[in-house]
Amino acid sequence: MDRVTGMNRVLVSPILIVLGSAAACQQTPEAATDASTLPAMNCPEIGDDPVRIDGGTFSMGQTGMYAEEGPVRQTRVGEFWIDPHEVTNRQFADFVAATGYVTVAELPVDPEQFGASPEDIPSDMLEPGSAVFTPPDRPSNDYIDWWRYVPGANWKKPYGAAGPNAAANEPVVHLAWDDMVAYARWKDGRLPSEAEWEFAASAGGDTSREQPGPDEANSWQGVFPVVNEETDGFKGIAPVGCYAPNAHGLYDMIGNVWEVTADYYRPGHDPADTNDPQGPDADNAFDPQNPSLQSRVMKGGSYLCAPNYCQRYRPSARQARDPGLGASNVGFRLAYDSKPD
Repeated sequence: MDRVTGMNRVLVSPILIVLGSAAACQQTPEAATDASTLPAMNCPEIGDDPVRIDGGTFSMGQTGMYAEEGPVRQTRVGEFWIDPHEVTNRQFADFVAATGYVTVAELPVDPEQFGASPEDIPSDMLEPGSAVFTPPDRPSNDYIDWWRYVPGANWKKPYGAAGPNAAANEPVVHLAWDDMVAYARWKDGRLPSEAEWEFAASAGGDTSREQPGPDEANSWQGVFPVVNEETDGFKGIAPVGCYAPNAHGLYDMIGNVWEVTADYYRPGHDPADTNDPQGPDADNAFDPQNPSLQSRVMKGGSYLCAPNYCQRYRPSARQARDPGLGASNVGFRLAYDSKPD
């Protein structure tokens, strides 16, 4: 399959198996066992001030890649403001310090969500934790071979309790939908709609199917998931600001980490919904890989995207995202209706 949205906990027989939101672009979380990145790139410090995006009309969607990205439609969006980079660990730490907020990944797991008694569930699956990418020892197209539910993994400890601390200027990961919304409210912002996000990411450029060069975005060079050539200078997530911004002055709109948007997910676009579309309502949301969930749209791919497996390093790329669990390659940025104070 072509996607990697995160990890769901699924009870099969009486055995709990951690699945990467299934078959998805199985191009999910982190491909690194070391939270620090390789400082081969020039990563200057960049500001946090949101960027104004003038309204306009653009060709939203793409054909000839993945069916859920079409049809292409001329879509209008109004003026808005958007963060210049993904929300970082530094920024999220400020929120936690000010509010005492505790993320979903830091809380014990409710066994009732499995529809089974606690005795039938491995104890480590009930511990606080999140989904972490772990490269397999051999080539594989089965996401179960590289996805792990890691107790103790959260935004502060991206690789688990025994791993290194999160780097301040890397995108914050391992957040559930509720965590992102809580941060957005604190910042007087919101998650962008899919149309706003794609308009900002495309920045008037031509649609391309090609993998960005190693100096243009953080994606996977080599054969995913076993050969990571790191020619872009990073084994895993990169700090924000390492690659050139797009024409709007926005960083990492493709690659690095997936970015969650406000829209509910349904395969394909409604060709009649072209004026500042907000996506389907909750009752019409549908994720074929997780039909019981009201998934959200995430955009832009991550550093795990590779030509041989998941060609999602494009503004029009879209995937369904499980709202209830974080993953090690999924983040977000905020939009605003007016310039923040």
